[in-house]
Amino acid sequence: MAFEPPRRLVRALGETAPDGDEWLEKLPEAVEQAVSLRELTVERVQVPGGRSSVVLLVRRADDTPAVLKLAPRRARPESEAAALAHWGGLGAVQVLEADGAAGVLLLERLHPEVSVRSLPEAKALLEAAGTLRRLWVRPPEEHVFETVAERTGRQAAAMAWAAGDAEVAPLVAAAVAAREELLAAPPERRLLHGTFRQSKVLAGGRMPWLAVGPDPVVGECAFDLARLVRDRVEDLIASPSGASITRRRIKRLAESLEVDQERLRGWTLFRAVESGVRARRVGRPRDAELLLEFAGWV
Repeated sequence: MAFEPPRRLVRALGETAPDGDEWLEKLPEAVEQAVSLRELTVERVQVPGGRSSVVLLVRRADDTPAVLKLAPRRARPESEAAALAHWGGLGAVQVLEADGAAGVLLLERLHPEVSVRSLPEAKALLEAAGTLRRLWVRPPEEHVFETVAERTGRQAAAMAWAAGDAEVAPLVAAAVAAREELLAAPPERRLLHGTFRQSKVLAGGRMPWLAVGPDPVVGECAFDLARLVRDRVEDLIASPSGASITRRRIKRLAESLEVDQERLRGWTLFRAVESGVRARRVGRPRDAELLLEFAGWV
C-alpha cells in the first residue's frame, strides 16, 4: 500500500517532536502492519488530518467502516485509549480495538468532514458545550492520566524563555500568576478532554455529535472549557468588537456549564498565552500574534 503522511503532520512534528523524524520514517511500515494485522481495507488517508497523529478511513473484514489512528508516544496514545474506554462512547467516539503501547487505535467511523465548526457560531458553541459536559466524569481510582497541575507546570517552565522578551513578558507573568492562584484550590477533579475545541466534535450516527482526539488530563472543568473560549480566534481578532465578544463568551459558557467565571477567565488567559508563546518559539508568528492579542483581551 502506497502511503504518504499528511503535510500538516510532518510540519507539526518537525516543529515540536524530537522523535518526529524517527516515527515518520517508520510510519509506512507501521501502517502496513496495523492494516494487515486487523485485516483492514484502506479507503484513504484523512487530510489535512491532525498535528499529532495520522488517521486512515478503513473497512473491517465484515465491511463495517472504521477509523485507524496511529500516533507517536509523545501524543500519549495509551492515555487517549484509556480515556475513551472510560467514557464508553458517552459523548466520545468508541474504541473498537486499542494497542496503546504501539500507538494504534481502531475507532468507530464518524463523519470526518462534518464538525460542530460547520454550524453557525452560536449553535456551534451550544452543541460543543453540551458534548463537553458529558465528558466531565470522575476519573478511575487508579488512572494513567496527567493532572492539570503537572501539564501546566511543564508548560509554565517552557514559557520561561519569554520572560526576557519585553513584548510578551507582562502576559507571561500574568498567565503564570493566574495558574498559581487557580491551582491553590481547585473546585473539582474530573476527567477532561484536554484539547477540546469545535473541530474535535464530529457528527455521528448513534449520537448527533461525538468528541474525538482527546489528550486527557485530570483536573477542574474550567481548564477544559478554556480552550473552547478562543475557538475561531481569527474571526474574533478580525471583529471590531472582538474583545467584548470574548468577554461575553466567557460569561455565557461559564453560566451554561456552571463553571466559575473568574476561574474560566484565568485558565483562558493561561492557555492562550502558553499557545501563543509556543507558536512564537517554533516560528509561527501569525498564530502567535493572534493568540497573544486575544490573551490581552482576557
